[in-house]
Amino acid sequence: MKLFLTGKPRCGKSTVIAKVIEILKRKGLKVGGFLTPEKRVGNKRIGFSVKDIYSGSEGVLASVEQKTGLVVGKYRVNLEGFESIAMPALEFALKNCDLVCIDEIGKMEWFSSRFREKIREVLASDKTVVAVVHREFAGEFKKYGEVVEVTIENREHLPEEIVRKVMSGSAQN
Repeated sequence: MKLFLTGKPRCGKSTVIAKVIEILKRKGLKVGGFLTPEKRVGNKRIGFSVKDIYSGSEGVLASVEQKTGLVVGKYRVNLEGFESIAMPALEFALKNCDLVCIDEIGKMEWFSSRFREKIREVLASDKTVVAVVHREFAGEFKKYGEVVEVTIENREHLPEEIVRKVMSGSAQN
């Protein structure tokens, strides 16, 4: 089963996947992959981290303070930092976990050819996958599974709905 969350910026996609991970871990599933939490100073977002769900290892995905790297909006992407966490996290999840979670498959992450290759491997696997997909990429992922739009209206009940689908294997493959 492959399930992809998409939606407008700040609608709660990352919060939904984090809640799904928390619930599934409590239910005894071994969850791997990575998250890309915001880095903030006060109310100001200054970048994004990349965090291995299973090990807790963390690195910098992108920052306004970084002087080099590819640009997305006001951020410079740290491909080396991203790959150093995301690639082992995905490899571990593929080999050892019940579920692969990815937050996010987006513009910053897509700069990495190693990441694109690993995503193809994850999608070709028989592993259950729950991933956040940038809305500009969502159409490309419909052929791999179910795409769910996260909205302000549905984000509160979505985690339990997704957990039910994962536990029953009911999202289309």
